[in-house]
Order: sequence, then C-alpha cells, then structure tokens
Amino acid sequence: MDFRYTEEQLALRETLHRFIARDYDFARRRALVSSPLGFSAEAWAQYADLGVLALPFPQEYGGLGGNPVDIMVVMELVGQGLLLEPILSTVVMCGGVIRDAASEAMKRALLPQIGAGSLQLAFACYEAAGRYDLASVACRARPSGDGWCLSGRKNVVLDAPSADGFLVSARVSGQVADSEGISLFLVKRDAPGLTLRWYPTQSGGRAADLRLEDVVVEADAHVGSPGQALEIIERAVDRSTAALCAEAVGIMTALNEATLSYLKTRKQFGVPIGSFQVLQHRMADMYIAAEQARSMCILATVNADSKDVAVRRRVVSGAKAHIGRAARFVGQQAVQLHGAMGVVDELIVSHYFKRLTVIDLTLGDSDFHLARFGESLRPAGQ
Repeated sequence: MDFRYTEEQLALRETLHRFIARDYDFARRRALVSSPLGFSAEAWAQYADLGVLALPFPQEYGGLGGNPVDIMVVMELVGQGLLLEPILSTVVMCGGVIRDAASEAMKRALLPQIGAGSLQLAFACYEAAGRYDLASVACRARPSGDGWCLSGRKNVVLDAPSADGFLVSARVSGQVADSEGISLFLVKRDAPGLTLRWYPTQSGGRAADLRLEDVVVEADAHVGSPGQALEIIERAVDRSTAALCAEAVGIMTALNEATLSYLKTRKQFGVPIGSFQVLQHRMADMYIAAEQARSMCILATVNADSKDVAVRRRVVSGAKAHIGRAARFVGQQAVQLHGAMGVVDELIVSHYFKRLTVIDLTLGDSDFHLARFGESLRPAGQ
C-alpha cells in the first residue's frame, strides 16, 4: 500500500501551513481565545475559499469529493496550528451525517452552505447519565401534528455557542440505552424552547449544554430512518474520532519540533542541553511515540468509513486508546524538558499539552476505547 500523499494533498498541506505561519501565530490564537466569538470569522471564510469546508462533500453539492485521508491532512494542520474554528463539528461530524443520511432536499439545502462557510452546525449526541454511551438517550421526541416535539437535555455539545443549528439525537420509542428507537433531528438555534448554557473548554474552545423544552420541528427536520439513527451516529463519531487522532498526531509532531529546538538553544554548563545523552534518549522516545501514533492514525483513517462495523470499531478504538497514551507521554516529556517554562501560559507547549488532554477525553477517553477494543476481540455469543 502506498502511504504517500498525492500532489493535491501535499498542496493543501502546504497552503494551510503557510496560512498558519502567516495569519494564525500563537499570539493571534491567544487573542481569539478571549474574544466574544472564540475563533476567527476571517479564518473561517478563508477555509471556505481554500475549499477546506467543502472537502468531504460530493461535487454535485458544491464539494470537492475528498476522502478521509484528505481530512487527516487538514486535521494534522489543525493540531499543529491549534486552530479554534469548528471544522470537526461542522464539516466532519454534522456535514458527514448530512452527506450520508439526510434527504436529498436537505443535502442540497445545507451542504453548499457548509462548504461556503455560511452555516455552522454542532452535534448533540451525549447526555450526562450516559457518559460516552451513544445509545443512552433520555431526550424524547413525540409526534406533534406534522412534525415532532423534542424534550430533554444534551451535554458538552462542542462548538455549540457559535452554531446555527444542531443535530440532536432523541428517542422516539423504547427505553433509555436501547439501541433501537433513536432518531436524529435538525434543530435550529432560534427554535422556541431551546436554551444553551455555554462555557469555555480547557483547551480554549467553546461548548454548551442544551435544554429542550417542547421544541417543535417540522417533519423534514428528521435525518435518516425513524428510530434507526444509532448506526448513523456511531459512524459519525468513529469518523470524527479518527479525525481527532490526526489532530493529536499533528500536535505531537509540533511538540517534538518545539522541544528539539529548545534543547538545541538552551544552554547549561556552557553547552546546549541537547548534547546531554539522557535528554537525547528522551527525545528519541518522544519521536518513536509520535511515529507509532501516526501509524495508528493512518490505520484508523483508512477504516473510518468501512462498511464492516466491527472492523471500524476495533481499529478506531485501538487507535484512540493508543494515541491517547502516546499523547500523554509526549506531552509530559515536552513539559519536563522545557523545565518550569513548560507550564506557563505564555509558551505554546502548555497549550499543546492541554489540547492533547482534552482530545483524550473527547468522544471517549483511552479507558473507554480500550474497553471497546477488548469487547471487539471477544468471540460472538460470549
């Protein structure tokens, strides 16, 4: 198998790299974190101009027909630049669901808007009692006239404060934790009965808890077959988990580069500390961990859209568990090798480490995915 990037992927990578170096330096990012929006509207418009927001969508909907490897290229640069814009939420998660499961009318209405940067969506699929269990849905949807009436709560909805709408999972039948009876609905931000409680995340992003009190949506707001949305949701989360793995690999690459540069310039006893053999060994271990994580990321990426659900779950969970532990190792080593400066807010190393920590807890932490990986190895019926 040829693991080399295509010329188009290399060009996209170089374009994003130049954009980050020119317009998205660390000082700019720190200012955006404390801004009212929490990210750059100008950068979002530029991503649309570059085709990043339309990358995974078919050409008939204004997209570029990209594949998961193209998304991996983008997400690695998202990690290296610590970009704050909601590419994962809007493009990978919600855009992917609409592309795969929405009606033709919804695709034609929404996908061009996402690609043009005029529409942002957030994925509301988790609830407090369920932790990472996507089937644990207490939010209810009942028929109301020609549409549906939704009531319930959703927690830690990433990038919700800036979203124009939400894809919300709600139960139309069955009991909490049943795999059947879950549907997916598109809810507009200004829908009566919908309230948000937003908060900043530890890595500088934004999230919110949603409360739905008799929120009425039209029949055409339903995404996919009624009561059969769990498979759609799981596929979207697995695809997004692979994208998060790519972001983590990008951050580990940047941390290794920053740490190596520091070891070459920081002097002690009249010589660069990088000349000390023990620090060279630690740097080598960091590099090996990052390269192993990259290999797992590639494996998850090429299987992210696999129709074999068992294979997809096993590979994605294996990658997330491994990369979570590798990221912790690389992050801790980078902080320690920078000494006391490794934890100060003025140095990008501490921000990289915080983002790696948040990535590990997003869409299932290392322990959750290790358990799911183990379950996938169990013979059927046991």
